Amino acid sequence: MGERYPAITEKIQAFIERQHVFFVATAAAEGRINLSPKGMDTLRVLDPSTVAWLNLTGSGNETAAHLREHARMTLMFCSFERAPLIVRLYGAAVAYHPRDAEWNELIDLFPPLPGARQCIRMRVDLVQTSCGFGAPLFEYVGEREALRKWAEAKGEDGIELWWREENMTSLDGKPTGILSD
Repeated sequence: MGERYPAITEKIQAFIERQHVFFVATAAAEGRINLSPKGMDTLRVLDPSTVAWLNLTGSGNETAAHLREHARMTLMFCSFERAPLIVRLYGAAVAYHPRDAEWNELIDLFPPLPGARQCIRMRVDLVQTSCGFGAPLFEYVGEREALRKWAEAKGEDGIELWWREENMTSLDGKPTGILSD
């Protein structure tokens, strides 16, 4: 049923690129585990051992806080439309903010999206597939526009204020580094 690979194969990359949603899991040494759905064309496979994704402004900023403590990350892709398959990427990640030089290397990989707050680069050390037989079938009907419209309405100054009020610390009070190291 499941297989393990040391890197992303061409077949797995093609599967990843067809998915409309992926899930990100992180955890600090102590406290809550975070699991977040992502979409909006915000993930790129850079090479067989590296992926990057764009983290947009949201209600929390758990991923950034966790990565400051532990670089470990899991990404999961699940087929809801075609033949069943689940792919998990395991590895170590770093969050880059607009103030970081690495931001400029990564941001142009993605469509312009308001509220972009981190580019995450992950070095993959294990790829695991599993059957996905228990995952339901869903029909993709399109992207939601609510987050984009919300961020556009806030504007850059409003987004920075949101970061100050809502994204400076995690649920467990850990700093996210969003506006400073």
